Amino acid sequence: MPARVYSSMQMLRPKAFPRILGSRTPAFLYPKLRTSSTLDKPPEGHPPQNPSRPPPEAPPQEAQNLRSNTAPSSYLGTAKRLPEFNLTDKVVLVSGAARGLGLTQAEALLEAGATVYALDRLPEPSPDFYRVQQRAADELGNTFHYRQIDVRDVQGLNKVVEEIGDDRGRLDGLIAAAGIQQETPALEYTAKDANMMFEVNITGVFMTAQAVAKQMIRFGNGGSIAIIASMSAHAANRGLICPAYNASKAGVMQLAKNLASEWGVYGIRVNTISPGYIVTAMVEELFRLYPERRTEWPAQNMLGKLSKPEEYRGAAVFLLSDASSFMTGSDIRMDGGHVSW
Repeated sequence: MPARVYSSMQMLRPKAFPRILGSRTPAFLYPKLRTSSTLDKPPEGHPPQNPSRPPPEAPPQEAQNLRSNTAPSSYLGTAKRLPEFNLTDKVVLVSGAARGLGLTQAEALLEAGATVYALDRLPEPSPDFYRVQQRAADELGNTFHYRQIDVRDVQGLNKVVEEIGDDRGRLDGLIAAAGIQQETPALEYTAKDANMMFEVNITGVFMTAQAVAKQMIRFGNGGSIAIIASMSAHAANRGLICPAYNASKAGVMQLAKNLASEWGVYGIRVNTISPGYIVTAMVEELFRLYPERRTEWPAQNMLGKLSKPEEYRGAAVFLLSDASSFMTGSDIRMDGGHVSW
């Protein structure tokens, strides 16, 4: 006897379920709607409502506290656009901001409303610094300052940061972008060069963050610290021989997590940004020495191109503003998908 074949609809429909023919729908599928006259009547067995009875008392404070996490956002209905990105009245430091990525991010913070101090070891910042400084005064209504300091000079660093805090009465943020790079095979690296790399890229970052955190704690307003790491903290770069640099960037990623775990109680958040290859003046000099990298490096990521410093502006403002208020101990990797292959 041939097996009986059922369609999927036949198998899903119980025998007791009535067919729906035409526009006739079984009554049990839709309960009878209550009319306005029905709604005015109390249910059977219940006394009528007393319209003169006072409204119920407000719930106890404990209940209100439990519900507070479902309260509508304070940003709802605001006339401003994305106010959580606003840095007006904030004081922010950017180390390594005499030029390059640090300077570009400093300008973004100025556009968001912050007062910004650039810290760098150069006696004079780049010409671009003065362009940004003039723009801050003429167009943005805030100020951009320069302080010469080497992050290895811990005593001088603490003095500069404390003076800024005394002058402004607050300190709200830091982007630690100061760092150095050296391309040397591991078998040829000297202890002196390795120690120099770690002293600037790890210890210098650590001491800068520490100096800023002390002022944040002194003023009691919390704050946000963003450390520039690298995609090289996540993987070894093919064709780029820089073992100490890569180790230093992996080190600051782990450092940031530990600082976040210790300083969260003070309302201080600590995160990192891991950029991919950025076309800067120094990278252009590398391309002059190694012209093949101009084509090889873009081919190593999913977008097939190299990044520009301005592509990291938004990440800087995001991490230092309330837009990232629940983010700490984390890393933003912006490498065109280089490490995701």
